[in-house]
Amino acid sequence: YARCQHHPKRPRPERSAMLLPTSSSSARALSLRGPASKQLHTAALPCGRVRPPTRRLEPSAAASLGSQQQPHERRRDIVASAAQLEAAPEAAAVKMSDIHMWNGKRLQTQVLPLAENTVSIRSLDWDRDRFDIEFGLEEGTTYNSFLIFGKDKTALVDASHEKFHDLYLATLEGELKKMGRAIDYIVVSHTEPDHSGLIPAVLDRYPEAIVCGSKVCLTFLQGLTHRPFTPQQVKGGDKIDLGGGHVLEFVMAPNLHWPDTMFSFDHATGVMYTCDAFGLHYCTEDAFDVDVKAMLPHYRFYFDCLMKPNAKSVTTALRKVKDLPYETIANGHGPILKFNVPELVGDYQNWASNIEKGKASVAVFYASDYGFSDRLSQTLARGITKAGVQTEMVDMLSADPQEVVAVAARNAGLIVMAPPNDSPEARTSLAALTSAVKKSTTVLLAESFGGRDEPVDTLKRSLTDVGATLLTAPLRVKELPAQALYQAFEEAGTDLAQALTCKDRLAELKSISSDKFKAIARISSGLYVVTAAHNNARSAMVASWVSQASFEPLGLTVAIAKDRAIESLMQVGDTFVLNALGEDDFSATMRHFLQRFTAGQDRFEGVDTFDAPGAPGLPVLGASIAYMRCKVVSRLETPDHWVTYAEVEGGDVLRPAARTAVHRRKIGNYY
Repeated sequence: YARCQHHPKRPRPERSAMLLPTSSSSARALSLRGPASKQLHTAALPCGRVRPPTRRLEPSAAASLGSQQQPHERRRDIVASAAQLEAAPEAAAVKMSDIHMWNGKRLQTQVLPLAENTVSIRSLDWDRDRFDIEFGLEEGTTYNSFLIFGKDKTALVDASHEKFHDLYLATLEGELKKMGRAIDYIVVSHTEPDHSGLIPAVLDRYPEAIVCGSKVCLTFLQGLTHRPFTPQQVKGGDKIDLGGGHVLEFVMAPNLHWPDTMFSFDHATGVMYTCDAFGLHYCTEDAFDVDVKAMLPHYRFYFDCLMKPNAKSVTTALRKVKDLPYETIANGHGPILKFNVPELVGDYQNWASNIEKGKASVAVFYASDYGFSDRLSQTLARGITKAGVQTEMVDMLSADPQEVVAVAARNAGLIVMAPPNDSPEARTSLAALTSAVKKSTTVLLAESFGGRDEPVDTLKRSLTDVGATLLTAPLRVKELPAQALYQAFEEAGTDLAQALTCKDRLAELKSISSDKFKAIARISSGLYVVTAAHNNARSAMVASWVSQASFEPLGLTVAIAKDRAIESLMQVGDTFVLNALGEDDFSATMRHFLQRFTAGQDRFEGVDTFDAPGAPGLPVLGASIAYMRCKVVSRLETPDHWVTYAEVEGGDVLRPAARTAVHRRKIGNYY
């Protein structure tokens, strides 16, 4: 869940019309108003997470990219069929509120029919550019809420972010008044504030409403609402009958991506309400998945940041719902999935299955809803999964002791976030954990910055006393987490994953000696150092897989291993510097940047640098013979690397007489 993406906000046209391509001649133009009217184009490649480029592709370029797509990807170029568009709500049925300003950012609500007797209230957060400090957004986000009007009862599924207080409540009450209804049930899919922040305000207006949620959810909600309410704990398979065939069936889906998450399925309409699962941070007036090509990069990005660390939970949830006849997925963020459900659910299955095939696994023990334990544990998990190792998330405040013992026994590595020292549940989990740790287990400890942390030195003694091996000194949090700290935590997760897999990787490398690897090594390359920075996080790496890729605009590609620390600073829209090393004096610089840095260590300590012109804080190496300031436009995914295409925005030759160092290899299974 590390800081994965940032992109400067692009201007949004005020009004335009977009023609949606269809599979027949009956395409119709949808008139879009306001911020969402632009159409994004993306280099969507097989299984790849490629963020939308900053400019429209020329037809020839689009055709070239399309030729590389798999059949199911090419299918997604057809936005929606004519029949599907006819099934979409008419423009007159979609109601948009006026735009309200909140701290200089635009907020708006959208109301539209979702299914029979079902209304969607989408809170459009047009300008949100960061979801938590480490999760940058390019296209804003939405918070989706739903009203189900059964014959006898009315249910509200999830609410909205507190910033929408007046706007959302006015919209909600307007819809209820129109139907002459009050709220009988509030279904809380999970208690993260962006979905449940307004539950207390809803309860103030409808105090007789029954609040339905998982056991963990209702416990969390008591601390969120600070007011009495009528709870109804539900378990997997439980049902609530709203009348008229609207029977809600509940499916427990913990750790997607909070421990209290559940899905709800309406048997009358075939709508499955999934909250965070199958969502995407993508704000548009298109309420449904009519343009999958534009959506897919955001959908994959969201999965990588939020769901990938919980791959086991993803496959478990998919197994639980496989027999439910759902036709629409009413997610909590972004466009609702209606027209491409099998393909998009299949993506989750494939992506999660690929992670589960890993040779090693790490259990991450954290304390939900305590300090920064949730966020920092997710960041550590993302660092682990970047290196191809699967993770298993366990909440120490809600896990059964038998579950803790089983998880500790089946994982080669453990991460323990400091839980609150006054929690009986945490003490029970820690006792179970220390009793189950194997002597060969590698452990990483970290503080949660919750104000009541169990001292990490105490945890260290407890675990080393039973034979566990600490990867490194405990990770300490001395101040409010900023991007550099999240970067350090991600790097620590990657270090743990690499420590667990290094023997297997070395064995694989030693076993390779075929002629094709010797042949590919004859491809020579230059030697470079890539430097990148964002806010207070900086990183660098030695690169040799570099090539010019275009004349106009001037562009190049850099291949970056997925487990490199710098990868998180080289997303679409990010800026970096490519420093060319000279053939006469590259050794000292290359040795410095090839050393193994500890998590969060400053790569530039003792290195002569200056800021790239026009990019304060972006380091250029004084030892380079030339440098290029580049902006990432798109990324292509390969099995173990991201091939990053960037436009060269500036640069200079610092030593005109020097030549670039050349890198030659004997075999092509290493750099």
